[in-house]
Amino acid sequence: MQLVVKNMNEELAKQILTWKYVSPYDFYNNEESSESLKELLENPYYAVLNQNNELVDFFCIGKSAQVPFGSTVGAYSEEIIDIGIGLNPSLAGQGFGAAFFSFILSYIQENFKSDSIRLTVASFNKRAIHLYTKLGFLPKMKFNKESTEFITMVKNLIV
Repeated sequence: MQLVVKNMNEELAKQILTWKYVSPYDFYNNEESSESLKELLENPYYAVLNQNNELVDFFCIGKSAQVPFGSTVGAYSEEIIDIGIGLNPSLAGQGFGAAFFSFILSYIQENFKSDSIRLTVASFNKRAIHLYTKLGFLPKMKFNKESTEFITMVKNLIV
């Protein structure tokens, strides 16, 4: 499968905002609002398209990838590039995660020159945690925001 990274645009952002995940992953559903659209368009968000020019996933880097509350408990005190990802729900659970996320990791490594990369995941998301662990991410810190526990995970990119 051929994949390409594109800068986020309004059409792609609007598609992402309509994505609906099944429970318990509905935690990741976005609200279709002007604020959500603004977040996707005015911050470092990128779309990943397949060979048919279909949106398969997206990712963001920097503060947009962080859970804001995590800063208050020191989860992001180290200078590491943060990444957040979202897979098209129609592709979830079909074994594409490793290929898509490996592609994104390679893109980040080539374009953002960082020694390490960090992500934050809700601890109930065992499927994602399994994938991240398989790709070399190690748990770093846990924190709670209301009733949700989050885990930061870090991967060293220097071999």
